[in-house]
Amino acid sequence: MRRLPMPSVGRLWHGIKVGLTVSFALQVAAVSVVTAVDERRKRREPPTGEFPHFMPKHADVANTEVTTYTFGRDLYADMLDAINSAQTSVYFETYIWKADEVGIAFREAIIAAAKRGVATYVIVDVFGNLNQDPRFRHFPEIDNLHVLRFPFVQPGRMTGFIRHSGLDHRKLLIVDSEISFVGGYNIGSLYADHWRDTHVRLTGPQTWELENAFVDMWNAHRPRGEKRLTDRGTPEWNSRVRAVQNLPVRLSYPIRSLYLGALDRAGSHAWITMGYFIPDRDLQEALIAAAARGVDVRVLIPEYSNHIVADWAGRPSYKGLLDAGVRIFLYQGAMVHSKTMTVDGEWSTVGTANLDALSMRGNYEINVEIYSASLAEKLEKIFHLDLTNSRELTSEEWENRHRLARVLERILRPLGVIL
Repeated sequence: MRRLPMPSVGRLWHGIKVGLTVSFALQVAAVSVVTAVDERRKRREPPTGEFPHFMPKHADVANTEVTTYTFGRDLYADMLDAINSAQTSVYFETYIWKADEVGIAFREAIIAAAKRGVATYVIVDVFGNLNQDPRFRHFPEIDNLHVLRFPFVQPGRMTGFIRHSGLDHRKLLIVDSEISFVGGYNIGSLYADHWRDTHVRLTGPQTWELENAFVDMWNAHRPRGEKRLTDRGTPEWNSRVRAVQNLPVRLSYPIRSLYLGALDRAGSHAWITMGYFIPDRDLQEALIAAAARGVDVRVLIPEYSNHIVADWAGRPSYKGLLDAGVRIFLYQGAMVHSKTMTVDGEWSTVGTANLDALSMRGNYEINVEIYSASLAEKLEKIFHLDLTNSRELTSEEWENRHRLARVLERILRPLGVIL
């Protein structure tokens, strides 16, 4: 029998290169299409930036007061008050820090704290602020002011060495080892009253959880010549409040397991609010499995986020989720940027990590995990309020979407592993 000729290695490699080139060209075209359509939509229907919100809500957990914020101006007022009242230490870390009215207020407060003798440490991500005046993230030489500009150019991004990669996507403020803040809010006027986000403040001994997280970050990446911060240890052990960190430098990504474990344990309901939602296969399966056993699983996301390509990359997961009974709600009129989840009226998490590849397996992130019926009740009330500003995406609507939309989703789906 005559043997068929085997393709040469050269031909195989040529075919692979052609396939990759075609795939890349299709993705570029698809990105251009969805971006252009979104720009036209925003001109036709500009976001109102209006949304319902509560005044800060308080709950007592493990000898610590936990305050939940859903409006930026309320949060910024309390953060600035904490910095202005600081007596011993200020630890501040952020991803985006706009050089606008709000950003300037924070910069001036931090400089003033250092000038009056407060030990002040700042970590700011360079990539998150590339579109800002670079002079803004450079501070005057003050003895008590220590600044780490977390670099965008890292060897791991070029070599694939994970320990030296990742952006600093965290948002933290710790004052006098007594007051701490964490959540989704960046710093800027846009976020003060036009974005719907969620932050929490801890006042009391459990602030150590967030302070220790900042100390870990500073000590691992501190500029040359800067001294290590002292890890003072926790004043009391209490598993009801715990900070969970994704730290590429330690090859540690436990936040993904945090979400998976909570979904596996859910017996009644699991409600998620997420700015960017591109769940990987395991997270999709956990959501589907929970819904299949009768758990009321709801996911609240922006109908149109500020990163439209990320929206499209996440869409391929919708069919399986909707078919399984997971309810998806689309927030209207404003960007919802929260990263929260509450389960069974007992367990909650608030933090910086989105359900996407960058947060789960790439960036430096931090969430606070809290076991408290009181806090869960507050977050559930906030979730219900957000639903009043949302519309539900039904299976029927999703099945009837335009054929071109299906094609674009298929082309953009591979980008989900890097977004």
